[in-house]
Amino acid sequence: MEFLFNCKLMKLMGGGNLNSLVCKIVFLFIAVLILRSLLFPSNNLVVYMSNKNVGFVVEQQKFLEVPQIVWGLNNQKIAFARACLTARMLNRTLLMPSLSASLFYKEVDLLKPISFDKVFQFDKFNELCSGFVQLGRYSDLTNATEVIEIQKGGGRKWTVERDLDHLRELKNGSFDEYEVVKIVGKNPFLWHDHWPVKDYANVFECLVLVDEISQEADRVVSMIREVGKNNRYVAVHMRVEIDWMIHCKKLEQRLNTNQICSSKNEIIERVGNIEGLNKSPPIVLYLAVADKLLQNSSILEGWKDGFLPYEKKKLGVDKIYGKYSYLVQSAIDYEMCLRADVFVGNSFSTFSSLIVLERTQKMIKLGVSSMCGSDVKWPSFAYNIQGELNGPMRWVTNMSDSSLQAISYGTNHISC
Repeated sequence: MEFLFNCKLMKLMGGGNLNSLVCKIVFLFIAVLILRSLLFPSNNLVVYMSNKNVGFVVEQQKFLEVPQIVWGLNNQKIAFARACLTARMLNRTLLMPSLSASLFYKEVDLLKPISFDKVFQFDKFNELCSGFVQLGRYSDLTNATEVIEIQKGGGRKWTVERDLDHLRELKNGSFDEYEVVKIVGKNPFLWHDHWPVKDYANVFECLVLVDEISQEADRVVSMIREVGKNNRYVAVHMRVEIDWMIHCKKLEQRLNTNQICSSKNEIIERVGNIEGLNKSPPIVLYLAVADKLLQNSSILEGWKDGFLPYEKKKLGVDKIYGKYSYLVQSAIDYEMCLRADVFVGNSFSTFSSLIVLERTQKMIKLGVSSMCGSDVKWPSFAYNIQGELNGPMRWVTNMSDSSLQAISYGTNHISC
């Protein structure tokens, strides 16, 4: 209104033709916007006028809502990324989802919800992922009644092709009039995958832990480095817990392979045979393991001379971990493995797979040309697959893969 008043004033004072022309253009533009908003009220058109400069921002924001995200930390990260990419495909903003602090696979009513921004930085995510995907808050909604619920398909008859057709229907159909499309049904981790690894990697790079959790991870990393007198340390993601052993045995039977399960003794032997590792003892090992699911506490025993194994209790950080939920404990362990000089994990573990993906990304950004070389920085290995000299197989992520299938459910094809 101030600008319109100024236009009238300039006219009365005999202002130049240029100013008069600008005023006429602005009047015409405003008239078009008002007419459009009257004719098409469902577009949620919002116009902002600047007092200092005549400028307009037209915003048409729609949202996607997804079910609570469940299971382990890295299954939740994949589910979150899949929800983000679904929202991107639908040209919508993802409403900040609820994660799960506890780990229950089937008793959904026992899952303890935790807000996304209690684990990851909300504003930092939107800053880093600007122009690619976007998160919104429920407070951003203008009309809570403009919601349509959509059942996402499931079962054997719901194929990848049918799921993709369904998404295209949501994108191009009559749902655009709704401010919120709410998808009900199964956890996003189980949704079909339609996006390349690079798209997932873009989302993962935007996930930054909140300061409290990041600082706790800093403390634990500094303690393990202090034990090794600031020499490099090796992180081993030991999947020997009772729930994993049950799962991996069934998976081996189904896939007719013996390259998934690894006993404690096999892990110890293969880690000890990593070429060049035993040339600079002592080597400090951080053993990332879900302590509460262990059948026994002998994981510190049997390592070769020159290897100094530590887990939470021996390192003296069990009280730090004890303050937090399962999800946060897993996030700290993830950082311990991600920042290690050498990482050894299981290629059928989502936790291990995402760590290797991030480590591969770091090497790519450094311009490393031969990521499977013997002297590469941040090497990773899979102990469940035999490599050279009965050691673990070298492992990098195939960043050109067309889907995240291999990482989501595991593979013995690990590039190197």
